[in-house]
Amino acid sequence: MMNIGGAVQALKDGGRVARHAWVEDSRYLFLLPAAIVPLANIHTEPLASIACANGGTVECLPAIRQHTADGKVLTGWIPMVEDLLADDWYTV
Repeated sequence: MMNIGGAVQALKDGGRVARHAWVEDSRYLFLLPAAIVPLANIHTEPLASIACANGGTVECLPAIRQHTADGKVLTGWIPMVEDLLADDWYTV
């Protein structure tokens, strides 16, 4: 069991984390690392425009992703206050 600081460190170390409060619905978090993405790997117009303006690449910043209860992936997970204050985090 750990607090949010330990959970963030576990994400930075490449792990997956969840809260015991989420056990019934199989949610967990993982880190999408920063990357330099070339135009050839970009399939959406807004990012393609950015890549063209930046000489053919986009610098993508890291993001926390959530594996949702229904098996989808949410990019840009934002914690609630109860998540920030919880001490029931664990590595998956």
